[in-house]
Amino acid sequence: MPTTMKAIVMRGHGGPEVLREEAFPDPVALPGEALVRVRACALNHLDLWTRKGGAGRSPAFPHILGNDIAGEIAALPAPVDGLSVGQRVMLSPGTSCGRCRMCLSGEDSSCRAYRILGAHVHGGYAGLARCPAANVVPIPDPIAFEEAAAFPLVFLTAWRMLVVRARLALGEDVLVWAAGSGVGMAAIQIAKVIGARVIATAGSEAKLAQARALGADATIDHHQQDVAAEVRRLTGKKGVEVVVEHTGQQTWERSILSLAHRGRLVTCGATTGHDGRTDLRHLFAKQLTVMGSYMGSKADLLDAAALFFAGRLRPVVHEVLPLAEARRAHEIMEASRHFGKIVLKVE
Repeated sequence: MPTTMKAIVMRGHGGPEVLREEAFPDPVALPGEALVRVRACALNHLDLWTRKGGAGRSPAFPHILGNDIAGEIAALPAPVDGLSVGQRVMLSPGTSCGRCRMCLSGEDSSCRAYRILGAHVHGGYAGLARCPAANVVPIPDPIAFEEAAAFPLVFLTAWRMLVVRARLALGEDVLVWAAGSGVGMAAIQIAKVIGARVIATAGSEAKLAQARALGADATIDHHQQDVAAEVRRLTGKKGVEVVVEHTGQQTWERSILSLAHRGRLVTCGATTGHDGRTDLRHLFAKQLTVMGSYMGSKADLLDAAALFFAGRLRPVVHEVLPLAEARRAHEIMEASRHFGKIVLKVE
C-alpha cells in the first residue's frame, strides 16, 4: 500500500496562498538515485518565480518547491561508493543527463536536459526528496542541517559568477548589489576569500551593517545614494573591475556606469525586470565585457563546499520556520524583510 509524506504542494500558479500542506505520495528512488529524508530546505527567489509562473519552463502540477535540501539518506536502491543510508548530506540543486558532451566536459549546467530541484522537478518542501546519487554531497557532523540547506544554490551561483566567469583576481574592486540577498551574501564572502575589495549595496542601514560584518570594505545605500557616483568616489574615479549583477532592470544602467575600463559585468538574474538599458558607447569605448552566468557545475559546488566545510564560507540564516509556515516564508522573502537565507525546518 502506498505511503504518504507531509508536503507543501502547489496545484497552480499564483500568490503565497497556492501553497497548501497536504499528504502526498512518497517518492520512490530508482537505481542510480538516492531518497533523502529532508530535515531542512532553504528558500530562493527561484521558488517565488516558479510559484508565480515566471521562471520559464513551468513544472507539472501538482508540484513541490524547494531547491536547497539537506537531510539524511533514507534509501539507496543500488550501492554507491562513499554513500550510505543514514548519512548526513546536502544536495546539489541541478540535475543533468550525465552523458552529453557538456556533462562529460564538466559543464553540466549547460546540458539540454538540465533541471533544478524544486523548479522543474519535485523539491524539498516535503518529508522526502529523490535525486540522482551524483547530486548527493556528504556534510560534516558539526554543520547543522539548516546551515547546510542555506548553502548550495546561492554559493554555487556566486562561485560560478566570480571564480569561473568573471575570474575575479586578488586586489580587484568588485561591486555586489543587494547584499541582503542570498547571492549577495555569498558573493561578498567569496570575493573576500579571493582577496578582492568589496563594495556592497543594500536598502537599509541594518543590512549595510550586516554586509560590513561579512567583510564588505565599503557599503552604499542603493535607495538613498547615487551608486555609480559613490563607486567612482570610492575607487578614485576608476570604477570597479567586476560587477555582480542579479537584480536587472532597476540597476543595470548603474552597473554599466560603475565599471572600470575593461571591466566585467556578470549577471545571473533579473529580479526587478528583464529590460536592461545599455548605452553601447560605454560598452565599446570602455571595452567592457558583459557575461551571463547560470547556476554552476557539480564541481563548482564541491570547490565552494570545501571552503564551507573548512569554515571560510558561511551562509547567513535569517530565520528558521516550520515547513507548515512556507506561505509566511514566501511573504517575508517577497517583502525583502530578510538578510541571507530563510530556511524551512522539516520534522
